[in-house]
Amino acid sequence: MVAATGHADTSVGHGELIKAVDRALTTHGRALLTGPAGAGKTEVVRAVSAAAEARRESVLRLAPEAADQWIPEASAAALLASVPAAALEELAGPQRTAIALLRREADAPRAGRDHVALRLAVVEVLRTLAGRQPVLLVIDNAQWLDAESTDLLRFALRLTPPRVRVLAAERVQGGAPVGEPLWGPGVPAVRVPPLGADEVAELLLRHGLPARLAGRIHQASGGNPRLALALGHSLAEAAEARDCSAHHADPLPVSGQAREVARRLLAGAPAQARRTLLLAALASRPTISLLRRAGRPDAEAELAEAERAALVRVGEDGTVEFTAGALPTALAADAGWPERAAGHAALAAAVDDPVQAVRHRALAVDTPDQWLAAEITEAAAVCRSRGQRALAAELGLLAAERTPSRLAGEELSRLVTAAEDAGWAGRADLARRATRAVLARDASPADRVRARLAVIDAAGQALGALDETFAYAMDEAAGDPALQAAVQLRIAWKHNLSDGDPVRSRDAAAEAGTLAALGGDQTAEAMALTVRARMGRILGDAGAEEILSEALALPAPEVPLGMRNAPQYLAVRHALFDDRLADARRQLMVLLPAVQRTGSAEDVFEVLRSLTEVELRSGRCEAASAHARRALELTIEAGLSPGPAWYVAAMAETMGGSFARAESFARRGIQASQEEQDQVFLSRSLHALGLIELATGEAAKAVATLRRVAELEAAQQVVDPSILRWHGELAEALIAADAPGEAAELIDPVRAVAHELGRTGVVAALDRARALCLSAQGDADAAVRLLEDTGQRFEALGLPLERGRTLLALARVERRRRRRAPARAALRAAAGVFELAGAAPWTELAREPAPGDGAGSPVTAAAALTEAETRLALLVSQGASNQEAAAKLFLSVKTVEARLTRIYQKLDVRSRAQLATALRTR
Repeated sequence: MVAATGHADTSVGHGELIKAVDRALTTHGRALLTGPAGAGKTEVVRAVSAAAEARRESVLRLAPEAADQWIPEASAAALLASVPAAALEELAGPQRTAIALLRREADAPRAGRDHVALRLAVVEVLRTLAGRQPVLLVIDNAQWLDAESTDLLRFALRLTPPRVRVLAAERVQGGAPVGEPLWGPGVPAVRVPPLGADEVAELLLRHGLPARLAGRIHQASGGNPRLALALGHSLAEAAEARDCSAHHADPLPVSGQAREVARRLLAGAPAQARRTLLLAALASRPTISLLRRAGRPDAEAELAEAERAALVRVGEDGTVEFTAGALPTALAADAGWPERAAGHAALAAAVDDPVQAVRHRALAVDTPDQWLAAEITEAAAVCRSRGQRALAAELGLLAAERTPSRLAGEELSRLVTAAEDAGWAGRADLARRATRAVLARDASPADRVRARLAVIDAAGQALGALDETFAYAMDEAAGDPALQAAVQLRIAWKHNLSDGDPVRSRDAAAEAGTLAALGGDQTAEAMALTVRARMGRILGDAGAEEILSEALALPAPEVPLGMRNAPQYLAVRHALFDDRLADARRQLMVLLPAVQRTGSAEDVFEVLRSLTEVELRSGRCEAASAHARRALELTIEAGLSPGPAWYVAAMAETMGGSFARAESFARRGIQASQEEQDQVFLSRSLHALGLIELATGEAAKAVATLRRVAELEAAQQVVDPSILRWHGELAEALIAADAPGEAAELIDPVRAVAHELGRTGVVAALDRARALCLSAQGDADAAVRLLEDTGQRFEALGLPLERGRTLLALARVERRRRRRAPARAALRAAAGVFELAGAAPWTELAREPAPGDGAGSPVTAAAALTEAETRLALLVSQGASNQEAAAKLFLSVKTVEARLTRIYQKLDVRSRAQLATALRTR
């Protein structure tokens, strides 16, 4: 089978896949396109057909439907009906008669037809068409060809000339592919691959659906575009029905169109295999041996059929994984209660994990049972100790449902605990479900507040839409300082994340700390001090470190709820901001196993995020990329807000992967953060995008993007420049855009603040920008001295990627003053630094060829152009008028004229034609 990368939906393109099909058609004259229902085969077939028609080939299309497979020669009749009449008129009399009979009486008895004449007629028609121009015969839905038409086509295709090419597309099913009966063995099958998470995000964007759900929809759809869109629309409809926005942690509704698509996919499995698949769908960790023990002795063979139909993947160790997360949901939903109950009963006797045995026994009955409810509660406690908080929440809800009504107090306690477990796990759907049940009962104010806090905790970054929940929680907490402190803490988080207001966040945290001390809650007191310290750092408060030390001195749990609000974690962040990377890494390695034990996916993500940033700044791009991948996987698995994970992935790709992938992640991070009103990670994703644009030479775009960061940071009253280091990047972008004066105005005040606060890494980054500014203003000697000093400072700080970027800047300055040897030496040194760090895209930048030989040559002179001058020169040399260039570069015509004068002087040319020649030589 030919592996083809790419995708199969018209909204996101399928270039690589079409190329694979074209290669197969060119080499073999035949190609079989395979994939499950909804994979996009028809779209690919249409694209290939359109390309053939554009080449003036004759395209014959055949697309049988399901009912046609039972009508003899139905497809043959449909094919001949599409043939131009002129081609039929040239046939001999018996052949014309045979075709006429077939076209008029496709469903009539075949006994009176001349089948030999019919076969010869099809051969002659194809030969006649091929004699005039190449022919492409396209058969979509080839799995529905009737047997007689398949036999006729096989005969005809053996006798047709090479100018007749055939593309067949068929749905992957359990049986043999259709290609072999049509043309024999040896013809390549091109598989339509599933969409990647990036492509699902693009697909959702094109259809006006929230991109932040792309990860979960990709997982639930298995990359099937039709199922992905159906899930996206179902989720949007469900959100509209609730009159609220779709939450990132909501369960994906496999209903309506989504269920129909899932059913079509499942239709490829025989009935016996579907029974086995249902058991697999009901099990938490299905394996072949478990399914055999549960009463499916032929599980291996039945799963092999399902695997051929692309429904499951069976591992070497016998583990069973559905290709799309929506499939087990659809299987369970379509099964009746008796069938599901029997399945759970069988699994309860077969599993070897006592917790899962209790879960299946609970799901096999629907009546209250005091003793079963107690067992489920014990199983939930075991899950909590294992860090399996989501499962603990599910079991807690089950225990409450199985609790008899006479034990109302126990039922309420189980609901509140289930809500809190769901809050820890980030499962907003379970938290809301448990909280609704608590609020519907005669619960105490304390229980009601605990349940509401669980909904807030499960919301992740999306706190902006919970004002009503905060208001009710604050009202119900009145009179209880500890509860009030807990609510105030979360209000402080919201002011920072959603409102971007560190002053209000700091003040709310101060109030929370006072209330926590009154209520004797030292954990909440430590967390309140932590928020105050974080906000103090943002606001440039020199006393922030003292507040953090006070928080660290309080006796608090090893990992309280919300790692980002734990004092020991903020100490790690401060070490990162201060470029004490070894300290930060050591502390993170202590925290990582601790947070994995808690069961909070958000806590694990926070540690992975910081590890990614530490490893990137330390020049260990491969390790950083591994942490970023795990953070993204965890985000998708747990249904967390994806904006932060996409930001982390963007930074890892920017340094150690690919600028193109980095840009894709950054743009999705921007959209997700905007959708969730997350001001903090909106700034970060914009910063990542601006850095990518700067690195790839898009200076004007980088200036626009980084100015948005500056506006957001100003609105958030951020003073400390070490938290998000965009200032140097914006200054460099301004210099590249030929605005060194504006860059200098930005650098000086920020550098003064950084120097006063002792942020040595920030000062060094600003000095790199200042050196480029000096170079642009004509003081190359001072620029070189400053860059050499800055590179040494970055080396002393243990920031190799920053040192590499400084060497790139040095090479640029040396080239502008036509010193080829020092420029090459700086480039080689930069390439060595980047290569050692595994910074692939930057290594490529450092390997750009140095200027050519010959003093005063156009090559050397062209190298003296600034990046802004180079962009203008290229536009003008390609025929743009001054007015057109001004519009494209967002400049005035006068600025373009002045800049062109400088370009002509530097290149020693007098006309646009000479300019074009000079640039071609370059």
